[in-house]
Amino acid sequence: MDSSLLTAQPGLPGFVKIVEVGPRDGLQNEATVLSTEVKIDFINQLSLAGFSTIEAASFVSPKWVPQMAASTDIMAGIRRHPGVIYSALTPNMKGFEAALEAGVNEVVIFGSASEAFSQKNINCSIAESIGRFRSVADAAKDNHLRLRGSISCSFGCPYQGEVSAQSVADVVKQLRDLGCDEIDIADTIGVGTPRHVQTVMTYAAREFSVDALSGHFHDTYGQALANIYASLEVGIHIFHSSVGGLGGCPYAKGATGNVATEDVLFLMQGLGIETGIDLHKVVDAGQFISRQIGRKAVSRAGNALAARGTV
Repeated sequence: MDSSLLTAQPGLPGFVKIVEVGPRDGLQNEATVLSTEVKIDFINQLSLAGFSTIEAASFVSPKWVPQMAASTDIMAGIRRHPGVIYSALTPNMKGFEAALEAGVNEVVIFGSASEAFSQKNINCSIAESIGRFRSVADAAKDNHLRLRGSISCSFGCPYQGEVSAQSVADVVKQLRDLGCDEIDIADTIGVGTPRHVQTVMTYAAREFSVDALSGHFHDTYGQALANIYASLEVGIHIFHSSVGGLGGCPYAKGATGNVATEDVLFLMQGLGIETGIDLHKVVDAGQFISRQIGRKAVSRAGNALAARGTV
């Protein structure tokens, strides 16, 4: 069937925003360290594909995240397209100042819905971690930059196990009070299932506009597309994905990480939901970056379409 003849079914949005996180969240979890030139080429391909938001860099210590060491050079080297938001992770004021100088359009701060995860990873409570971002949030607003907040372990934690929907809602409220324009509900270890996802998103929407909540799903247990569909049913229409399925899950050895952008786009195409993104160009970008890191793309739709040589 010609997907162009389809319209979104009642109850689902007619348009979905896809945030491409491959250049940052995807590549930083890959073992192969790529050259700055390859990363710039990759981001340029994504810009041409029609994404409105690309998570392009992370201004963190290269000691901890070697893949992100050249973020300043990458931001200087990319060809920026009008209307595209190029975002970067900024964990502290030093990172924010570097991001500001590099000309990012959006800064990303993060917290966890799991106290155990927060203590294990950054040695402080959730409330303390959010408090540390207040100066970054204020600086972002003073400089007229978009501010996005991300909540890890929203559906489960590798250390404490279950995470309550109310815990997620509590962090949403704290990020809202910092002035976040958008808040990501992230399934860091990929354990969410559709009913659970709908419950968590419903709780989150009590504290923040559903129009500015996004779903960031990992495909560790093969539930990411089902969780995206479940999110659509409760009004979520912003999703994160990674071209070629870049990135792994550091808490599940050998498991896949971010849901593949090609698979998400293929789903949206089948549902008659517009994204404004050229699937053919995304497939090409996915195959390109997978060759660079020396492995086959994780995306099933991407690999199938590439093998057919057509979208």
